[in-house]
Amino acid sequence: MVSRTREKLIEVARQLFAYKGVENTTMNDIAAASEKGRRTIYTYFKNKREIYNAVIEQQSNQIVDRLRSIVDRQEMTPIEKLRSYLLELFKIISQSAPRAEGYRRLLLRDHKRVTKIFRLALDKERALFNELIRQGVDSGMFDRCQAERLPAIISCVISSSYYYTQPEDSENEMSGIPQDHPEQIIDFLVEGVKACHNDNQHKC
Repeated sequence: MVSRTREKLIEVARQLFAYKGVENTTMNDIAAASEKGRRTIYTYFKNKREIYNAVIEQQSNQIVDRLRSIVDRQEMTPIEKLRSYLLELFKIISQSAPRAEGYRRLLLRDHKRVTKIFRLALDKERALFNELIRQGVDSGMFDRCQAERLPAIISCVISSSYYYTQPEDSENEMSGIPQDHPEQIIDFLVEGVKACHNDNQHKC
């Protein structure tokens, strides 16, 4: 019961943070939406900052679990793992996008929280992703120099790609971005890291 109550509070807070923004969400809002009294909330969290940190931690762990399930697949080649890994990242980003009016306003307000979640998740998965790179290099499928550059590039992609996955009906100047952009980005990254197997290998 204790765990369920805490998890419910975290989930309610996550939804409120996404749609109202962290600054505009109060402890009273969380209490009302969760149908729990303020006293119950303070049993688990000292303040809104603790709830916010719990939301970040939970969502980053969920991302980590989804990515780890890909990297651990023995039947996949490093190239297949990399493509699936990046596809999963874009899927996660797309699923995290708010579906509501005033999308751009909400997006800009919540961008910092979402970015923090992905950065924390990638920090946790740094060793695992490095293992994927090592597998690719050792197998001869990845160009070593290009593979070493890949983590920094992916970090930049994650920070910006949240803007590429908004709903089609978003009424703002970014709504015309083609839906195939994620696939194009993934193709570019995967092809860029592949070993050339000739004398024109990339130089570090």
